[in-house]
Amino acid sequence: MIETLVDPSQLYSVISFSFPTNFKFLGANTRLKFESGSRTVRASSPAITTGKESDESHIFFSNRRRGLIFITALPFLLRHESMEVSGVKAAEPGEEEYLLLKKGIRKVLSKGKAAGVLRLVFHDAGTFEMDNSSGGMNGSIVNELDRPENAGLRKSLKSMDFPLSVSWADIIAVAGAEAVSLCGGPNIPVQLGRLDSTFPDPEGKLPEESLDAPGLKQCFQRKGLSTQELVALSGAHTLGSKGFGNPTVFDNSYFKILLEKPWMSVAGMSTMIGLPSDHALMEDDECLRWIRMYADDQNNFFEDFKSAYIKLVNSGAQWKNS
Repeated sequence: MIETLVDPSQLYSVISFSFPTNFKFLGANTRLKFESGSRTVRASSPAITTGKESDESHIFFSNRRRGLIFITALPFLLRHESMEVSGVKAAEPGEEEYLLLKKGIRKVLSKGKAAGVLRLVFHDAGTFEMDNSSGGMNGSIVNELDRPENAGLRKSLKSMDFPLSVSWADIIAVAGAEAVSLCGGPNIPVQLGRLDSTFPDPEGKLPEESLDAPGLKQCFQRKGLSTQELVALSGAHTLGSKGFGNPTVFDNSYFKILLEKPWMSVAGMSTMIGLPSDHALMEDDECLRWIRMYADDQNNFFEDFKSAYIKLVNSGAQWKNS
């Protein structure tokens, strides 16, 4: 006999089982009783602290998933012969969990939200520094939302609080890849298994918008990223309101428009296109070589962006069972 008690407010999905099961609601609190087989496992979820919408703290994000046992995890629980009576361990990330996560993201993600989600990825992973192995893709962004450079990211993060036993780092990495794909970009596979940091990353580690090309190249080198990867990842600015083509289409318009240098014009709104760091790339011969290549060949850009993105979301990550 297996008995697993689950808070019914967390029943986000319906799962079909190939073995005899019996679900019962118990008591005034309508807890769910799941019965199957001859073994017994008990689990319960602690109280959830969400806070009010206006609360500027990060409690909503850091506490929501802690210690919860969700219905989507039941198949994983039932596959293991030995489980602790209290504190049931989360299932190891696998293909089934990856597909569930992608499905959940697609339900809440729209093309209009894609740029914000992708920015969330860059601001979490972009703190990585090779010299002291600090920062990186570790979910610490949930503790850094009050920083000026992260203004506006709270809304993007809140929409992705999914009832799955995966880390914030994994959710953000997969969400960014799905945002690119949804807007017409390449399909990017993302490995699961990252661990979340419990404290914020050091401040001042993100590339500054005012950097010139040499400064950008040095900054990215400290993060283990080449000049080619710097240019490829900058191509993500084709999404959003920076003026590089259709704001909800991921393509190589960024590079084509860079070559036109519209910010040099004194007419209209063209001077508003791009950031100073975008303009700076055009003043560097090495960067310009990659810009021209990607402007001429979108497939080449897609392949290089995919490789650079995978490297970015793996940088600084701490992994389960590593």
